[in-house]
Amino acid sequence: MTIKLYHCKTARSVRPLWTLEEMGIPYELVSMKFPPRVLHEGYLDINPLGTVPTMTEGDLTMTESAAICQYLVDCHGPSDLGLTPKDKDYGLYLNWLHRSDATLTFPQTIVLRYTQLEPEERRLKQAVDDYTQWFFSRLKSVERATGEREFLCAGRFTIADICIGYALYLAETLGLRPGFKPNTEAYYQRLSARPAFQRAVAL
Repeated sequence: MTIKLYHCKTARSVRPLWTLEEMGIPYELVSMKFPPRVLHEGYLDINPLGTVPTMTEGDLTMTESAAICQYLVDCHGPSDLGLTPKDKDYGLYLNWLHRSDATLTFPQTIVLRYTQLEPEERRLKQAVDDYTQWFFSRLKSVERATGEREFLCAGRFTIADICIGYALYLAETLGLRPGFKPNTEAYYQRLSARPAFQRAVAL
């Protein structure tokens, strides 16, 4: 069964795309203009939410980017990109996977909406300022974690780094990278130097 990934440039679909590139799994990529629910005919039939990404494999459809990454390493491994319940850092690994969206990407979507997606007359500077501060406040967890570690858990690069790394990439696209603290900046440089990341963001 062929993995098919529906993708928009700079969207959360970068996470599973990066994972696929790291793992060397064959896949079919459907590149779409944003928002695909409006600009890609038939997309709502595939994903009624209209969100990005969508991944299909046989009769399976998934729409949550971090969950797709976890599915890929768990079901298409074994892979050093994933951890199992037997690993000491498994709980930490899961926490980073969920933090990547619930804590870090969420405030960035508000910034994106009110700086780029809404018509000029509906853009809200107060919302942008407030949620930018929210993002940087939550980013302190990454700064602390990367002070003494090259990667977030298990002493190696995992999909936890991919999921958090995407949040840093999105921050860069929003013009927030100048606010990175030194450890976070060095960590992002390590991640963005990876060939699989570079291929994913170029596609």
